[in-house]
Amino acid sequence: MIIIIGIKYKLRMILLECHKSFMIIIINTGIRMLKKEVLDLLNKQVNLENYSSNLYLAMSSWCNAQGLEGSASFLAKHSQEELQHMHKLFNYINETGSQSLIHSVDAPENIFKDIKEVFKLTFQHEQHITNKINELVDFTLEKKDYATFNFLQWYVSEQHEEEALFKSILDKIEIIGLDGRGLHLVDKEIGKLVQGK
Repeated sequence: MIIIIGIKYKLRMILLECHKSFMIIIINTGIRMLKKEVLDLLNKQVNLENYSSNLYLAMSSWCNAQGLEGSASFLAKHSQEELQHMHKLFNYINETGSQSLIHSVDAPENIFKDIKEVFKLTFQHEQHITNKINELVDFTLEKKDYATFNFLQWYVSEQHEEEALFKSILDKIEIIGLDGRGLHLVDKEIGKLVQGK
């Protein structure tokens, strides 16, 4: 007989598979790797990433209604990426033996003045997300939660890329302008970002 105390679910399943001929007793000790304060902040970030996805989806719908197919496609793809960010956090929390809590999120804005306002708001939103990630990183270091600190480094790098991306779109809008064929050209350039051209 083998007794296994407080190991992760995936590892337990592997051990069960490998030791079919043994009687295995698994004891879940209820040990939580995450401190409550860290868990609360991570859960807030999960819901913020969910809101981000909804925001970009609403923006995509507005762009589509304006005939801005390139921008609509770009923002829809970005909405999916934000969901991936949410699931990455969600999975990390659950892998620690803690529970990820999903809350309702506020309805995002869905009416905009023009495409410039859409991307100005996305840039500001990404700056807000960066601030929240940085606060999380600082807090995990303060609490000596080095595993979570290390996990969050991916988000730090990702936010640097996100801000640079949305700033580059705003720069394109400024350079090309929205008058005459400018709007069409801007939308076409944004659409190219979906294919990575």
